[in-house]
Amino acid sequence: MPDISWEDPFCQDSGNCFRLGIDGEGNAYIAVKGHEDHYLTDTMDALRTLIRDIKAGRADHLL
Repeated sequence: MPDISWEDPFCQDSGNCFRLGIDGEGNAYIAVKGHEDHYLTDTMDALRTLIRDIKAGRADHLL
Protein backbone atom coordinates (compact mmCIF):
# COMPACT_ATOMS: atom_id res chain seq x y z
CA MET A 1 0.00 0.00 0.00
CA PRO A 2 1.39 3.42 -0.91
CA ASP A 3 2.12 6.01 1.76
CA ILE A 4 -1.02 8.17 1.47
CA SER A 5 -1.56 11.46 3.28
CA TRP A 6 -5.33 11.69 3.90
CA GLU A 7 -7.22 14.97 4.27
CA ASP A 8 -9.96 15.46 6.85
CA PRO A 9 -13.23 13.74 5.86
CA PHE A 10 -15.88 15.56 3.85
CA CYS A 11 -19.40 14.54 4.90
CA GLN A 12 -22.71 15.13 3.14
CA ASP A 13 -25.87 15.92 5.11
CA SER A 14 -26.86 12.26 4.95
CA GLY A 15 -23.68 11.24 6.76
CA ASN A 16 -21.80 9.86 3.77
CA CYS A 17 -18.17 10.73 4.36
CA PHE A 18 -15.22 10.42 2.04
CA ARG A 19 -11.57 11.33 2.23
CA LEU A 20 -9.10 12.55 -0.36
CA GLY A 21 -5.46 11.65 -0.25
CA ILE A 22 -2.22 12.12 -2.13
CA ASP A 23 1.03 10.19 -2.15
CA GLY A 24 4.62 11.35 -2.59
CA GLU A 25 4.41 10.85 -6.36
CA GLY A 26 1.38 13.11 -6.78
CA ASN A 27 -1.21 10.36 -7.29
CA ALA A 28 -4.68 11.16 -5.98
CA TYR A 29 -6.87 8.84 -3.89
CA ILE A 30 -10.46 8.81 -2.66
CA ALA A 31 -11.99 6.49 -0.07
CA VAL A 32 -15.03 6.22 2.16
CA LYS A 33 -14.16 7.30 5.71
CA GLY A 34 -13.22 4.26 7.77
CA HIS A 35 -12.38 2.19 4.70
CA GLU A 36 -9.19 3.91 3.55
CA ASP A 37 -7.63 0.55 2.71
CA HIS A 38 -10.21 0.24 -0.13
CA TYR A 39 -9.52 3.30 -2.24
CA LEU A 40 -9.80 4.48 -5.82
CA THR A 41 -6.94 6.23 -7.49
CA ASP A 42 -6.92 8.50 -10.53
CA THR A 43 -5.47 11.79 -11.67
CA MET A 44 -5.97 14.85 -9.51
CA ASP A 45 -8.08 16.45 -12.27
CA ALA A 46 -10.47 13.49 -12.47
CA LEU A 47 -10.96 13.33 -8.70
CA ARG A 48 -11.29 17.11 -8.45
CA THR A 49 -14.11 17.00 -11.01
CA LEU A 50 -15.83 14.19 -9.10
CA ILE A 51 -15.62 16.09 -5.81
CA ARG A 52 -16.95 19.29 -7.37
CA ASP A 53 -19.91 17.36 -8.77
CA ILE A 54 -20.60 15.73 -5.41
CA LYS A 55 -20.45 19.07 -3.58
CA ALA A 56 -22.79 20.59 -6.19
CA GLY A 57 -25.31 17.77 -5.59
CA ARG A 58 -24.94 16.31 -9.08
CA ALA A 59 -23.23 13.08 -8.03
CA ASP A 60 -24.09 12.47 -4.36
CA HIS A 61 -25.80 9.22 -5.36
CA LEU A 62 -22.31 7.82 -6.01
CA LEU A 63 -21.59 7.79 -2.30
